[in-house]
Amino acid sequence: MRINHNIAALNTHRQLGANNTQASKNLEKLSSGLKINRAGDDAAGLAISEKMRGQIRGLDMAQKNAQDGISLIQTAEGALNETHAILQRMRELAVQSANDTNNGTDRKELQKEVDQLAQEITRISENTEFNTKNLLGANGFEGKFHIGANEGQSIDLKINDMGAEALKVIGKELTNTAIDTDYLITNEKGEAVTIAYTAAATNPDTATGNAAVSNGAVYDKDTNTLTITLAQAAGTDESGLGVGDAAAGAITATKNDVLNAINSVDGLTAVFAAGVTGTDTATVGTGGTVAVSTETNVVDPTKGINISSQDKASAAVKTINEAIETVSAERSKLGATQNRLEHTINNLGTSSENLTAAESRIRDVDYVLPAA
Repeated sequence: MRINHNIAALNTHRQLGANNTQASKNLEKLSSGLKINRAGDDAAGLAISEKMRGQIRGLDMAQKNAQDGISLIQTAEGALNETHAILQRMRELAVQSANDTNNGTDRKELQKEVDQLAQEITRISENTEFNTKNLLGANGFEGKFHIGANEGQSIDLKINDMGAEALKVIGKELTNTAIDTDYLITNEKGEAVTIAYTAAATNPDTATGNAAVSNGAVYDKDTNTLTITLAQAAGTDESGLGVGDAAAGAITATKNDVLNAINSVDGLTAVFAAGVTGTDTATVGTGGTVAVSTETNVVDPTKGINISSQDKASAAVKTINEAIETVSAERSKLGATQNRLEHTINNLGTSSENLTAAESRIRDVDYVLPAA
């Protein structure tokens, strides 16, 4: 018999405290449904389950990302469906105009509808957006759909420009830009000579000018070439031109040499005029001239493809067929990507479900044990 200590009571008190602590934990588990409510409950299990939770939530968000991607694709594909319908109507009108039972007045009326349809294709491409992002405009769309729980798990999507100009169903007119500028030429010794180029329209399709080469270009007999550098007035070099010597006092340049030199100047397009086209070379004496023609295709966004004559309407049918094939290819690509995303969503759902089951076995409480 002890007087100062009641060991039995101390043991009872200790056991009661332990039971109270365990009962508190059991109630905590029963109320939360989790057997791991703090790291002390199962340190390793907590770390593993938290990693799994991150994966699960990432997979669930990836499913939403894929669904958003499908929505974007459906937006673009829906717009292209209407573009297809417009192109079919344009083709129908071109076929009608190609029939010579129509006179000029009839074809003008048909052209009016083609013009409006071309403008609508342009409007559709410029205004088709998803979350403020343009999908079919001049820059097209290029982006990634993140369809996984981790970094780098994405697929790419590129949508090309589907405007009327890109589809080549918009009107183009051959026009000329008047040019009256001196372009500086320097020879290998740095000596300056001048090409004075002026262009004036001689008919609706062609502007013809003369390029006069003045004294100062020196022929190199060792290499049988003369290298000159074409530069704009500011002095910025644009291109080099090498030509061979045909005879004393004359410079012989192939037509491609001259053509390439002129084309290298921003804003100029050159072809040989009729008087030169028939020969392989153009011979230029010191201070002589070479005739070139300049022409520029200018797009008129208010005009559709030209069906104003039988020949033009017949050619338009071929062009519109190519446009239809282009849109079909783009829609097929979008459809294939959409189908891929749908399979991706199914796979992500399966992965999330199985990972959730594994995480549950680690973290969820078995009701029988704490309730016992």
